[in-house]
Amino acid sequence: MHPESQDPRNIPILTDAVDNDGQTVLSFDIKAMHAAILTATLELADSLLHQAAKDIEATLFEQVFDQLRAQLPELVDRVLREHAASREDASQEHAPPDDGSPGNSSEERG
Repeated sequence: MHPESQDPRNIPILTDAVDNDGQTVLSFDIKAMHAAILTATLELADSLLHQAAKDIEATLFEQVFDQLRAQLPELVDRVLREHAASREDASQEHAPPDDGSPGNSSEERG
């Protein structure tokens, strides 16, 4: 190929350094590359762990809320029954004693 026949606009651009044998020479700082990979890896791990923690928290919140929704009606019923029973007991303790006289017997009251 003659150099005169080449288009002058097609100038080759050298993007890699080449040594005398024609081998590509890679020039980079191994410590900087190591630090960059390590930093990127730790940032990714941190991000993934935070997202996992949020997912776990959301799942646990949902499970606890579902259990609360299922158990709350029974809990309210039980507490209301216990409260009503304790009020009945308290009212019976303050009732006048049954002396067997007419109008004062427990059979007539209840």
